[in-house]
Amino acid sequence: MRTSPRSFLSALAAMVLALCSCSYSEPSPPPDSFGTAPPPTKSIENTMRNFVDQGAVAVVAEVRWPGGTWSRAYGVRNLESNDAATPEDRVFVASVTKSMTAVSVMKLVEDGLIGLDDPVNGVLDSFTTALKPPGPITVRQLLGHTSGMRSFQEVTEKTADDVPRVINENISPQRGLELTGQLPWDARDVGFFRYSDSNYLALGQLVEKLRGRPFADVLREDIIAPLGLENTSVDRTAGGEPDVIRGYINHRGERLDITDAPGVVGSPAYGAISTVSDINDFFAALFRGDLLARESVQEMTRTDAIPLYGLGVWKWNQDCNGDHRFGGLGGFWTYRTAAVASTDGQYQATMTLVPPPLPTPLEDPEAGDRINFWDDQMASALQETLDRLCP
Repeated sequence: MRTSPRSFLSALAAMVLALCSCSYSEPSPPPDSFGTAPPPTKSIENTMRNFVDQGAVAVVAEVRWPGGTWSRAYGVRNLESNDAATPEDRVFVASVTKSMTAVSVMKLVEDGLIGLDDPVNGVLDSFTTALKPPGPITVRQLLGHTSGMRSFQEVTEKTADDVPRVINENISPQRGLELTGQLPWDARDVGFFRYSDSNYLALGQLVEKLRGRPFADVLREDIIAPLGLENTSVDRTAGGEPDVIRGYINHRGERLDITDAPGVVGSPAYGAISTVSDINDFFAALFRGDLLARESVQEMTRTDAIPLYGLGVWKWNQDCNGDHRFGGLGGFWTYRTAAVASTDGQYQATMTLVPPPLPTPLEDPEAGDRINFWDDQMASALQETLDRLCP
């Protein structure tokens, strides 16, 4: 159900170069129930309306700045009842989950249970039973996608014939790593950036091994409960709740609701369900220093391997104060999320787009190109909005 990180890199490259901007027509006044949008949010609202005009199921967003909050929702919660979407609706945030997992891993480091540059080979059973690492692989390399390990989707997602199995198979972290073990792991790739969900499947196992508890329990204890993120969950039953916006694909001419696809919720790589408000809460707390020591946050925002990625967070272009923003990106075939935050904890912007029911990129590569373009537009609108809100 995941798309190539090529779309993520495309979106970030566009932001770093600041080449993409929105130029849509002036929107009509928002509904009275939403109030009047402040001028700095015009770009983001135009972009959201444009997505719905192109057939998106829904799009939800929230922006925060000192003294203010703006949120909007367009589209519907599902295509059966056509109930209107709201800004409080929950969505699958996909790989934004990695930022949360990274916090739990950094807490292991802070507690002295393992070091950032310690190898995990002798700690994790999967590194001897399922995987064939070419040498020592460190916690830092897994967090920053520089381990050289490939992603299990290279085995499971090859052609359109794979789609029914992909949306119905429950791939646990252990199974994902077993599939990854079928792929070559070249020593020449170690130390270079290769985005891979399998890195975070291994990190989830590391959290469970060193804490002695299920990953979901640790994430609740480390992040969800302390921050009061009442609408964030990694529980497997959460996908069926009525306030979750449904996600659809079109497979060989048939519309399929794949919201409840097994093997997604709970994954340390992509398994959180949340709201745009909770995601903003999370990044605000992270950069205020409420979750980790300042030194740990500094490690997460170092971008030594590539200019665009630290340890569990993406790097965005400079804000009005000359600092860089950081945040998360997540993408399934059915949900696209971008979250951008200032490192002083004062500004956050998150948007989730639920695309129209499209063929998967396995069936129609042009659908992948279309999604990539929407990723660029979404990220650009968030950045432009935060730029306009700067003092």
